[in-house]
Amino acid sequence: MNKVLHRDTIPYDTPSSLRALRGPTDGIVELPLSVHWGPQRAYDLGDPSDLESAYQALVREGTTDVQEALLNERLLRTAWPDLVLPERCRLVWESRFPELVG
Repeated sequence: MNKVLHRDTIPYDTPSSLRALRGPTDGIVELPLSVHWGPQRAYDLGDPSDLESAYQALVREGTTDVQEALLNERLLRTAWPDLVLPERCRLVWESRFPELVG
């Protein structure tokens, strides 16, 4: 009998395209509660640690609409190799957008 693990059933949304990512390139971005429910929801995109934290949450938890509004294509491409993501989440995104690999 094979066990079905929760991590294997989590649905991950992706944007319609990387070009659809029209989020800000600088300043402060506040994540919606549906993406991050912790005490810190505002992130400074100029701070590499904040950028990675915000983008990790948006890739894992964001709906397509939220991702397209808050992620920026250039910043995502730059940060992608450093994002700490669940293996299946990374696979879903890289299968959809092979240009992120490498």
